[in-house]
Amino acid sequence: MEQNAEYQQKIVREYRQELEPLLKYLPWLKKNAGKPGSHSYQGQGVGKNSMSFPVYDSNLINFVKEASASPLMDQNYRYVYSRNAIRNHDDERRIIAGAELRDWDILRGILSKYVLGGRTRALLWSEAAQEDIFVLVLEQMQKIVNYWDRS
Repeated sequence: MEQNAEYQQKIVREYRQELEPLLKYLPWLKKNAGKPGSHSYQGQGVGKNSMSFPVYDSNLINFVKEASASPLMDQNYRYVYSRNAIRNHDDERRIIAGAELRDWDILRGILSKYVLGGRTRALLWSEAAQEDIFVLVLEQMQKIVNYWDRS
């Protein structure tokens, strides 16, 4: 039984190490909750026949860069969504709110969808910021780690 507890503590410490670099963005993400974190470029020479593109807040870009390089990313996040029947933001919020230590991979999958998926569908980054998905995932991960870390 003691070996099991030691193993669990080792896992929780690893999770904490993976999570901590991203927590520095949590205050900014909370402060900008409900805001998209980007705007469309409206510079000179942009006419009605021009294609607009998003301009992201530097904090959001830095968060995405750091998150994409972290071990929290799961390239197979699509399986997390299909396995757990996650279809919309309400499903995501419900699963995030009820997540426990054993659901860490689900939280990783949700975070990964927006961070990695945003590479090809850039609006996903703004969507996650606006829908508070980044905040909810990071807060729940922090809650889990704080609860289980006995060191």
